Amino acid sequence: MRNEERTISIAIFDDNRHIRESLELVLNNTDGMACTGAFCDCNNLLKDILKSNPDVVLMDIDMPGLNGIGATEVLRRQFPNLKIVMQTVYDQDDKIFDAICAGASGYVLKGTTSDELAETIRDVLRGGAPMSPPVAKKVLQMLRHPGVFANKKQQTIDLTEREKEILQLLVDGMGYKQVAEKLFISFFTVQTHIKHIYEKLQVNSKSEAVSKAFRERLL
Repeated sequence: MRNEERTISIAIFDDNRHIRESLELVLNNTDGMACTGAFCDCNNLLKDILKSNPDVVLMDIDMPGLNGIGATEVLRRQFPNLKIVMQTVYDQDDKIFDAICAGASGYVLKGTTSDELAETIRDVLRGGAPMSPPVAKKVLQMLRHPGVFANKKQQTIDLTEREKEILQLLVDGMGYKQVAEKLFISFFTVQTHIKHIYEKLQVNSKSEAVSKAFRERLL
């Protein structure tokens, strides 16, 4: 953790260009803070983090490719001391629950004022877990009814060993043809396996499958 007298470096991940540029402007005009990187997706996540070397990450949830919750899972494993603040328009229970399970340090709704955002960043560096009032209300509701959310995470996803192997290769960034060549199977067989993987994970795309693999710790 950096001393607060030093400049706090922040990286932004958000696919909305206007929001990304607005956040960058706010942070660079806040005393003691600087935006060291602003990225439109998490598809080069580790490279971008190493390049920007942030103390705090402002992470959007819904982005093309690896989403913010999956990215948070990755960062929590690779950089356990990095502070991650989820920033989204959503205040639904499932989004909050997944973000907390992924290891987010704080959770604020988009539209938070510049002063509130700056205080949130300082708070997470002090070891706090700041949340916007609507989010805090949702968390209290979750605590009052824990069974609903416990059941959500207890759902079993029964992948075969071959399906796990193929899912791992997708996580590694391989395409269908590369997977077929790697495993010495036909392109059609890969398609069939991936269709079954999507059905079991209840997803519709490679990016959603990769994100869920991280979030549910399937590999």
